[in-house]
Amino acid sequence: MLKQWRGRLIWLGLLVLLWLLCSGTVLADPLGDRLTQFPNWQGKPIVEPAQGDLAYPDWFAGEWTVTTTLVDLVAPLAPDLVTPGFESNRQFLNQPVTFPVRFVSAQPRGWSAFLPIVSRSPEIVSDRAFNGLSLARAYLGDRSVLSVKVDPQNPNRQITLLRGDAKHFPLQGNRQLVSTVTRRSIEQPAPDRFVTTELFQQEFRGMPQPYFNEVENTTAYTRQSTALSDEPLITADQVTAVYLSPQDPNYFKTLPSANPLGTSRPVALYRYRMEFRQPQDPAAQTPFSS
Repeated sequence: MLKQWRGRLIWLGLLVLLWLLCSGTVLADPLGDRLTQFPNWQGKPIVEPAQGDLAYPDWFAGEWTVTTTLVDLVAPLAPDLVTPGFESNRQFLNQPVTFPVRFVSAQPRGWSAFLPIVSRSPEIVSDRAFNGLSLARAYLGDRSVLSVKVDPQNPNRQITLLRGDAKHFPLQGNRQLVSTVTRRSIEQPAPDRFVTTELFQQEFRGMPQPYFNEVENTTAYTRQSTALSDEPLITADQVTAVYLSPQDPNYFKTLPSANPLGTSRPVALYRYRMEFRQPQDPAAQTPFSS
């Protein structure tokens, strides 16, 4: 049961990354090229330290109904190394999951909140707490996910609180997934295309032993020039890669044999297709009850 719970937590960790996206530096090498190399990822991308919130293109603004579908999953180092829950995650393959999300105008932080408002359009950002809760409950159910909160002092840090399993873990109580963006980059190669990559440190709390890993999330969004009423206005190709943390006893097995000082290789890769549609009834997208 412990292995099953850890697998579910790791799967949730992959999901909430969709909405913990922050700003970065534009890279000289196209991030989209990394997606075309799937699943032959030999290490982590070169990205900059995380700073601030991500400003999405204006065409993200508003409320959306998102459908995300796992279209492929690969364990590059199997059978020697396979992450907990990888095989059970096959149940999600080609199974679309739909949930509401929203993108809002950024609120000023720190000293900028006291400065005069300048004449420019506000930045569009993900409502990470709402979107993370929406996605987590779509996969795990309303009762399993208690809340998703973003650290008010650090927009790169998100905490997901899960209901504990009293039957199997009577002394552990509720569980927490703490995800912190450490590095990322972005690019916008065309007005209708937006690409991001982020690296996250994840900590799973409330288990007999804390569990750590690192996750990369690389996503290419495309705005469709025309769309019928039942077609998406935005589509996305996303790959999530799981890396072992240096605390893991199997970490050194992920290093290339020819270069033990090189970057670690991913132990799991998940590829998604995402579709954004305008909701038929925007009033139905109400905040969640606890």
